[in-house]
Amino acid sequence: MNPLNDILDQDLDPTETREWTESLRAVIDSDGADRAHYLLERMVEQTRRAGAFLPFQPTTEYVNTIPPQNEAKSPGDAAMEWRIRSILRWNAMAMVVRANRKPGDLGGHIASFASSATLYDVGFNHFWRAPSDDHPGDLIYSQGHSSPGIYARAFLEGRLTESQLDHFRMEVDGKGISSYPHPWLMPEFWQTPTVSMGLGPISAIYQARNWKYLEGRGLMPKSDRKVWCFLGDGETDEPESLGAISLGGREQLDNLVFVINCNLQRLDGPVRGNGKIIQELEGVFRGAGWNVIKVVWGSYWDPLLARDTNGVLRKLMMETVDGEYQNCKAFGGKYTRENFFNRYPETAAMVANLSDDDIWRLNRGGHDPHKVYAAYDAAVKTKGQPTVILAKTVKGYGMGSAGESLNPTHQTKKLDDDAIRVFRDRFNIPVSDAQLADGQVPFYHPGENSPEVQYMKERRAALGGSLPQRRRKSTQTLEAPKLEVFDRLLKSSGEREISTTMSFVQALNIILRDKQVGPRVVPIVADEARTFGMEGLFRQIGIYAPFGQKYQPVDRDQLMYYREDASGQVLEEGITECGAFSSWMASATSYSTNDLPMLPFYIFYSMFGFQRIGDSAWQAADMRARGFLLGATAGRTTLNGEGLQHEDGHSHLLAGAIPNCRPYDPTFGFEVAVILQHGMQRMLAEQVDEYYYLTLMNENYSHPEMPEGAAEGIIKGMYLLTDAGKPKKNELRVQLLGSGTILREVIAAAELLEKEFGVSADIWSCPSFTELRRDGFDAERWNRLHPEDKTQKKAYVTELLEGRSGPVIAATDYVRAYADQIRAFVPQRYTVLGTDGFGRSDTRANLRRFFEVDRYYIAHAAIAALAQDGKMNAKDVARAIKAFKIDPEKANPVGV
Repeated sequence: MNPLNDILDQDLDPTETREWTESLRAVIDSDGADRAHYLLERMVEQTRRAGAFLPFQPTTEYVNTIPPQNEAKSPGDAAMEWRIRSILRWNAMAMVVRANRKPGDLGGHIASFASSATLYDVGFNHFWRAPSDDHPGDLIYSQGHSSPGIYARAFLEGRLTESQLDHFRMEVDGKGISSYPHPWLMPEFWQTPTVSMGLGPISAIYQARNWKYLEGRGLMPKSDRKVWCFLGDGETDEPESLGAISLGGREQLDNLVFVINCNLQRLDGPVRGNGKIIQELEGVFRGAGWNVIKVVWGSYWDPLLARDTNGVLRKLMMETVDGEYQNCKAFGGKYTRENFFNRYPETAAMVANLSDDDIWRLNRGGHDPHKVYAAYDAAVKTKGQPTVILAKTVKGYGMGSAGESLNPTHQTKKLDDDAIRVFRDRFNIPVSDAQLADGQVPFYHPGENSPEVQYMKERRAALGGSLPQRRRKSTQTLEAPKLEVFDRLLKSSGEREISTTMSFVQALNIILRDKQVGPRVVPIVADEARTFGMEGLFRQIGIYAPFGQKYQPVDRDQLMYYREDASGQVLEEGITECGAFSSWMASATSYSTNDLPMLPFYIFYSMFGFQRIGDSAWQAADMRARGFLLGATAGRTTLNGEGLQHEDGHSHLLAGAIPNCRPYDPTFGFEVAVILQHGMQRMLAEQVDEYYYLTLMNENYSHPEMPEGAAEGIIKGMYLLTDAGKPKKNELRVQLLGSGTILREVIAAAELLEKEFGVSADIWSCPSFTELRRDGFDAERWNRLHPEDKTQKKAYVTELLEGRSGPVIAATDYVRAYADQIRAFVPQRYTVLGTDGFGRSDTRANLRRFFEVDRYYIAHAAIAALAQDGKMNAKDVARAIKAFKIDPEKANPVGV
């Protein structure tokens, strides 16, 4: 117990308390609630100045935020909208049930849309604008498990056919529709992928901020367009769901609306069975600066609450936990009377004249279109704050004993015939028993010319057209800078030593000077710009700050001071890889959402990039994102001082698993320039839906001039850097492959081999073993499927290496599996060295010795391979071990 609460609960002078309360009520009656609020704030201020401790109360009573007398009235036809909503519920249910009465156990979800149908219906009918000549359009992040309801609406509108609905989750043969919102699979329909859970909310926040950013930079006119994000109350336990809400409050994103479907249940049971999730979320969002609108109770509760003059009903509502509220809906009116209302004589008396059926019909706010309309109306009119609507609903609404408010509801995808008839009767669907015979569950369409369909189309026409809809290509095609503009990077750096990170920064500055592409560049960092040598951009193009810079930066006397600006171009996101990546996605899909192609560059600590945001990287692929990801301080031995968790040895495997991500590990500045120019040509000029991942290093060294004709090989993944010439008779020759910083060790190994053993080496730079693997598998598949074609395809690697003498040795700063990807296409003996195992802190030389990827281990591997080919012998291998000071008894770095 809190002694302070005990003191505050004591009324030392009830008469005085009544007088103050009556005075406040008089102010409300005469001057309104806002004036009363102002007076209360002044009194709180005076009390605190007197030294009293007044704890902040982030929550309000467990009732609707908007009182009935202040509710905006919907202009819609309530009866017609209920009719439409009922048909949508039926078809959404039928879609899932039909799919799961077929062989194959396709899965699906009924309960989520059943609980949220009204929340979507009100938005579609009255609030959500489609892109048109008159408006840029709102953006809707639909809750993934509610997709059947969105399809059901599109079916009535004529956008989807009955055949497509009947092939729900059956896409392989091109007839079906996807399980969840997937722009990759339905590129003209879905706008945003929202499964996996938690990714939709954080993406929506940064999308809303991206619009403010584009407006601030003058690239997009200001408008009243909104980002609407739907999520479940259970989904808020995902860290990404709530992890960035402070950004919404801090930057006053009044173009953002969250609608949280609080059906009180997650996948296995109650979200907060022993608590109240709505109250919890109210406190969290209000503390983060959001406008919170609770839609807890439907209109049938209004008369009861109006009669609750002594506050007992409100007290009971606060005392009752979510687990008990679920019981009330699961077990009906009689149970609710006995276990809820009968707790107090006053509340029992309130419902004495109501039947058990009347009590059961007391509706939750999220199922009342009038309450939902009022909340949406207030949300779109809110200025200076994002809004969250906490709408209380029933999971599985309408499913009756088959799943309404029951713990297994989320997994329910099959209904028996009796449950389907109950569902039909509850929503008055004109489907006869004969039509339901033999396990049939027909879709219902009232007809193109029916009042229901015409009403739907009229409402959507008034709001600009159908939603969701997606723009596949921008009407703007940007011309990519020519490769020649990167001339500085294509030439030798001479004695000047730079890293590939600095090569990228130089290339970025060249791109920023391009008149067409430069203004579309969005540099994004997660608080590591100085680490990557990018602080020069701070003054050059400024850091975006929505309200400008309100202070003098401490380094204002420096050339590269920290300059924030309302029209700044750099997005300095702070220490949040997930947030920075979400920001990158918003820019990387601007071509679709805004018809405004942007070119985002997100540079991050390699180890904390793909590994930490791997789920979001797949989300970006689904969204058909276009842009560059730069994994800096990459490799397991390049970042020499940071140790075990900081050193990246596997991000290329993670990136390479994503079909439309093209990963590269360049060694030299000219490789960086070629890849960037090629990517811009593909993404901006050709509008190809792919994105690029480049690993960059912080190791400084001199860079050679680009070999003639190397550009094509750089993009394909491999080119000949040094040709040892035509083999002489009896000459010992090896093929050495490398990428990134270890390519320089490969070059040094070639010198050792020549000097110590007279072995010559062709040296190949392989900027992308992943692209080589993809090409090889494409050729292999084509040949397998075209056995009678006389012209069989060859993998690019095979074309380059066949006819070359000697075994092939590859070494990279990544795990062996990275370079091992091309083993099937290498025609010679193939040896791979890599950095398997945990990272270490030490010098680069020691780390490369530890992981056995330095020049000595590479040269030794070459001698060993020649011995296995019969070109040398065991004594030569032993001599190499001694000459290169290799310890044969050294522990294996894997697992050490």
